[in-house]
Amino acid sequence: MSLTDEAIARIRALIQSGKLPPGAKLPPEQQLAAELGISRSPMREAVKALAVTRVLDVRRGDGTYVTSLAPAVLLEGLGLAVELMQDNTLLELTEARRLFEPIATGLAATRATPAHLAEIRGHLDAMHAAREDVELLNKHDAAFHRAVVAATGNETLTTIIDGISSSTLRARVWRGLVEAGSADRTLAEHDAIYAALVEGDAALAQAAALMHVSTTERWLRQAHEASQAAVSAEE
Repeated sequence: MSLTDEAIARIRALIQSGKLPPGAKLPPEQQLAAELGISRSPMREAVKALAVTRVLDVRRGDGTYVTSLAPAVLLEGLGLAVELMQDNTLLELTEARRLFEPIATGLAATRATPAHLAEIRGHLDAMHAAREDVELLNKHDAAFHRAVVAATGNETLTTIIDGISSSTLRARVWRGLVEAGSADRTLAEHDAIYAALVEGDAALAQAAALMHVSTTERWLRQAHEASQAAVSAEE
């Protein structure tokens, strides 16, 4: 283990033990380095590394603080990392979405409040109004799903699914551009999800969401296979 890795491990141990709780200000660099028995240079690098991962917040002229450590903060980089993945991993991301989102939708059916349902309904109405505008339709589509998952009250699950789904938005846009009648199918699938949420039927909500995500995955898989076949034919 390098000295920087050791410094990272010791700071993390302080946080995990509760000696540095969320929002706490770290001692000055020299003092912290002395307390942990680490020289200032690797300590400085450790702080930088933990700041990149959103564990620490370095405030110029004020000091360094432990962040809230909330899932939305710690997992913020997930969406950015996903966006950097190559096109051939898009199927894997869609598959991951199929595993997570239907279960989350079923959970939302048991936890959604009237306020949650009103927000979801608002996005659904906006989707219907934008049925002729593929870009706007997909924007409200993404917002619809974010609102559904947010209704679970599970911040970790919401952050993970949002990170995965953001990268599949492009696939849904292209689907709308090249598939005739896809807007009608998309709207019908979302109507079914919303109806199940209103009924508070977890099994039906999960099934409706699974059908919707599977439709997208099936289309994407077929498009990928067609693309691969075209490449092979050219070779």
